[in-house]
Amino acid sequence: MRPIADCRLYGFLDAAYLGTRDPADVARELILGGVDILQLRAKTWCHDDIAAVARRVLPVTRAAGVPLIINDHVALARRVGADGVHLGQEDLEMMPVAAARNAIGPCALVGVSTHSLAQARAAGALAPDYIGIGPLFATGTKPAAAPIGLATLRDVSRQVSLPAFAIGGITMANVAEVLQSGASRIAVVSAILCAADVTAAAREFKQAVTAKPVAVSDRRT
Repeated sequence: MRPIADCRLYGFLDAAYLGTRDPADVARELILGGVDILQLRAKTWCHDDIAAVARRVLPVTRAAGVPLIINDHVALARRVGADGVHLGQEDLEMMPVAAARNAIGPCALVGVSTHSLAQARAAGALAPDYIGIGPLFATGTKPAAAPIGLATLRDVSRQVSLPAFAIGGITMANVAEVLQSGASRIAVVSAILCAADVTAAAREFKQAVTAKPVAVSDRRT
């Protein structure tokens, strides 16, 4: 399975944007476009539906060596044999990073969402495998979330050594300034999933992010 140090483009199977498409087919398109790590996020689905989709997608991701991450649900991630789980700030109150890792297994990836420099710094003490930092810009994926802006991204890039995926409203029109602000990893949802050609869209973002080297301080296996 691809180590987090080698993951530059974080993709999503987000139920809000899948429509009637087969999630396994979309996973193949994302991986063909260069997605290095993939999260299944379905905020409104029941656990059984998420599990059913995860089991269909896992053979696709495993064949490509791409980790499949389950959003929020630690027990479900363990149940389906996913490669990790991603926790929001509210999840940490009920399931700290160490407990999530113990529940899923020592080899599982645990990621944490952060929305400020303070949260990103605090995540260092929790020892997740990576953090998400955002939303950078206004985004339809989380319309109620206030954008943190590029200044916060610059601060996180300078002061936090955890692998950090910039997320939230990233498009091909603004990805250059995101990278110039210190990001060397990005997570993209709607700009890829809503594209007419998912593979081509993912490939564009992958080319953009891999044109920038990963800082030594931002490497973690």
